[in-house]
Amino acid sequence: MGQSGISERTDGLGSEGPVPAETVGRQRAIAAFASASGAWLDDALTKLGDAIPEALPVRGPEVGLVMLRGRIGGGGSPFNLGEATVTRASVRLSSGEVGHAIVLGRDTAKAGIAAHLDALWQRDDWRDRIEANVVGPAIAAEAAADRVLAEETAATRVDFFTMARGED
Repeated sequence: MGQSGISERTDGLGSEGPVPAETVGRQRAIAAFASASGAWLDDALTKLGDAIPEALPVRGPEVGLVMLRGRIGGGGSPFNLGEATVTRASVRLSSGEVGHAIVLGRDTAKAGIAAHLDALWQRDDWRDRIEANVVGPAIAAEAAADRVLAEETAATRVDFFTMARGED
């Protein structure tokens, strides 16, 4: 990231080139909200206190489907793999910020809470609290779960070898 607060996008998710640092931070926060469980997000929102600005629904929560696409070998032609259920929601705070969320599954409460947290994250006076109390812990919990899964997978690893006969 340069001095101007601009970072380069190289993730292949749209146009390549400069992306404002705030956009990258918001994408990180939205991903953290989506990866956390609905109950965990509800608990985190409750722990933020009583002075949380109210969020009014703009859209949804709505349950729908998205088409999953795949490629063979990473370079083959894309093909339709199947569909996944998603829930989306949009909310607006009284101060004007609009928060959005799309989560896997049919958890309408989780989508609403994630959209509310996204809207709060956009406010300068709430961003640090959301980062410290929701985004950071959600990312840490996901990393810990990934480590446990990697350890469980490694424990079941089997190394095969072939012994050559000396007659050949």
